[in-house]
Amino acid sequence: MKDEQDDSPLWTRAVHDDGAAFAALFDRHRPRIYRRTLTLTANVHDAEDITAAAFYELWRKRKSVTLVAGSVAPWLLVTTVNLTQNHRRAAARYRKLLDALPRDESHAPATDAEDLEARERLRATIRGLSPQDAALLVLTGVEAVPVWQAAQAVGLEPPAARVRLHRMRQRLQRDLHDLRPSVRNAPEGTS
Repeated sequence: MKDEQDDSPLWTRAVHDDGAAFAALFDRHRPRIYRRTLTLTANVHDAEDITAAAFYELWRKRKSVTLVAGSVAPWLLVTTVNLTQNHRRAAARYRKLLDALPRDESHAPATDAEDLEARERLRATIRGLSPQDAALLVLTGVEAVPVWQAAQAVGLEPPAARVRLHRMRQRLQRDLHDLRPSVRNAPEGTS
């Protein structure tokens, strides 16, 4: 990970119920966890709730959490992905209920249809991943965590993580191949 401070001294104190040490860890990692949650949810309020829930889970499970390369960030990122997927499932059930209700469509907001479709297709593809694969993708592809650290954070051996990442890239390319028409339509031999 990118030049992070070693969380070990603070974490040792936090595990022994030192609230000030946990608060320091919260202050250190909250901005990054919030940014990642916001990209996964695209909703400020949901991102705030999920970020708070991730830190609550960290405190609640502090006796069993293992640091990865001296940092609690990978554990928080994996937890954030899992909480986001749980939130999505609950929101989908709620949305299904709301969609069944009659409503007036004349006040629907105008959006860029292509941009909306691209985002939704990407989210749908990511939603189709297992929680472990989604966490692995976020850690390596978005957070730039080395594969060996991401593998440890999600409970895989590095070779297995590499194979999963390769398969996910192939799936994303297959599912989203038409989202970049300028690349697809470029004549061979040019880029």
